[in-house]
Amino acid sequence: MLMIMVKTVLGLGGVYLLLVGFVALMQRGMIYHPGTTRTRPDEAGLPEMVPVALKSADGWIATSWYAPPKIPGRPTIVFFHGNSGTLADRAHKARAFLDAGFGVLLAEYRGFAGNAGRPSEQGLYADAEAAVRWLTGQGVPSRRLVLYGESLGSGVAMEMAMRHDIMMLVLESPFTSLADLAPAYVLPPLAQMLTRDRYDNLLKAASLRVPLLVVHGDKDQLVPVTMGHAVLNAADSVKEGLFLPEAGHNNLWEHGAGKRVIDFISRQMV
Repeated sequence: MLMIMVKTVLGLGGVYLLLVGFVALMQRGMIYHPGTTRTRPDEAGLPEMVPVALKSADGWIATSWYAPPKIPGRPTIVFFHGNSGTLADRAHKARAFLDAGFGVLLAEYRGFAGNAGRPSEQGLYADAEAAVRWLTGQGVPSRRLVLYGESLGSGVAMEMAMRHDIMMLVLESPFTSLADLAPAYVLPPLAQMLTRDRYDNLLKAASLRVPLLVVHGDKDQLVPVTMGHAVLNAADSVKEGLFLPEAGHNNLWEHGAGKRVIDFISRQMV
């Protein structure tokens, strides 16, 4: 009987290790779900925006969309979207910012929207860096940039906030780190060791020195709202939290988040 139990435990352990190994090998395919359709800004209802091909330091080119502020003195929103779809899927958010007079750069990534390459943490950082540097090269001061990070893009925006002297940071549905979102059957120590793309928002938040707004839905089933609270609490800067009781992960703007974000940015401009 003891031998049977030992063999059973070893067998289950082997299956578990195979499962964890599969997750480790396939993790980027589980993280990134890029849309491949290349759309023109006018087709997405943004005729004032123009495509701009931005070349990263490692040579990859990602096509983003840009429009300058309609109202002089208004900042430019640099929007880093989440792990799926394309920048065109965020056209309604860009529309709200443009109508409020802000400039907007909808930043795209390698591997998304017909761009060559495969996404990774360092790759997305390189693409984001190219976007910020392109704007400053166009004469937009970094202190007039508002970085907006949506879900996975919260990690991209947070990293850029560490590198550049920006105006403010807005994080929509931020996580503490990707390792903390590992499947429940992956034990925490293994998740920390095996996660290649980490986006450590919680660690970086303590070094943040610009105004921060965290927007999160209490009913978010992908990124627990407790993570949004943790990132907000870790920041040592002017900060606000907008936690919407009826919102989930993808419908924050349907619950009024857009107007509240614009109000926050406008108040910081005074």
